[in-house]
Amino acid sequence: MLLDRNVERAALDQLLAAVRTGESGALVLRGEAGIGKTALLDYVAARASGCRIVRVIAVEAEQELAFAALHQSCAPMLDRLDRLPDPQRRALSIAFGLSAGSPPDRFVVGLAVLGLLSDLARDQPVVCLVDDAQWLDAASAQVLGFAARRVRAESVVMILAARGGPEDSDLPELVGLPSLAVAGLSDGQARKLLTTSAAIGRIDDRVLDRLIAESHGNPLALLELPRGFTPAELAGGFGLLSAATLPRRIEESYRRQMAALSPPARQVLLVAAAEPTGDPVLVWRAVDRLGIEADNSVSAALTEAGFVEFDGTVRFRHPLLRSAVYQSATAAQRQRVHAALAEVTDHVTDADRRVWQRALAAGGVAEEVAAELEKRAG
Repeated sequence: MLLDRNVERAALDQLLAAVRTGESGALVLRGEAGIGKTALLDYVAARASGCRIVRVIAVEAEQELAFAALHQSCAPMLDRLDRLPDPQRRALSIAFGLSAGSPPDRFVVGLAVLGLLSDLARDQPVVCLVDDAQWLDAASAQVLGFAARRVRAESVVMILAARGGPEDSDLPELVGLPSLAVAGLSDGQARKLLTTSAAIGRIDDRVLDRLIAESHGNPLALLELPRGFTPAELAGGFGLLSAATLPRRIEESYRRQMAALSPPARQVLLVAAAEPTGDPVLVWRAVDRLGIEADNSVSAALTEAGFVEFDGTVRFRHPLLRSAVYQSATAAQRQRVHAALAEVTDHVTDADRRVWQRALAAGGVAEEVAAELEKRAG
């Protein structure tokens, strides 16, 4: 359930109402990590009955892979590729590695994506949701921004969630699109969220006030900062003395929670964090390659504890949790995991990601890997 968010919900409801009447639109949700942007995208998805949902989750590890995020959005529509004009069809086929050729013109790729969305919208309104847009690869950001500026009367709405302010210089591709700042909860709503959370028991009112003040209404901080502390630490407030920045303190909270996991569970989490596509098959193949003794009880324990879900895709509770898992490992541990992931990644259909995994597994100069990276860059 979303607390407050009346302004944000009204804006999103207006977009949904418009797309059902044949109109189109775009909106960028801006705000700091944990402020509730993903929850708002979930709100849209839940209310978009009768619409086709196209969902993209950008991954930091894929920022250097051209068109990686765009592939997520277009993969379900590739059966409509033949309906595009020849130049657009060829450009998108090359971009996605379906055919060979020189790097495609991104303007033509943008036209092709707009064409696919318009074609899909002839059957039912289309709602495209892009999360963590600050991690889009440059090519995908340009194409999605291009499409978002040009949807008019196609029954297509595009909503992108990104960290930062309205004119964030880190995402020039989205500058100029309609933007909505997502702020923190009011003190009253923050208190309601804290007191109804199962993460904490009864604590001193002054400590509660401090949590509310230091979280600045950030819902993720409100829910995560108390986790991992003993009742005594929370009761006296002494567990909250860290002067670290808010995202860093949230990550520290995640590390405290991970400390209670078994070694195999922590290893499985690291493999999942290092695999950027969320493919559970690859994760479990790498786990097996590493010789980690992890049966179904390990995945069940991780899901029950709320760290990660293993179903059609691997989903962490929050990107900061994924980051905390990855950064808490040693360099040697990360290299070992990347090496295993490279071994189980297909060298034909997924050659780009395979060589990136090999590069991350290299502990120093590796001429063979460098040569393959240079080849794939072309």
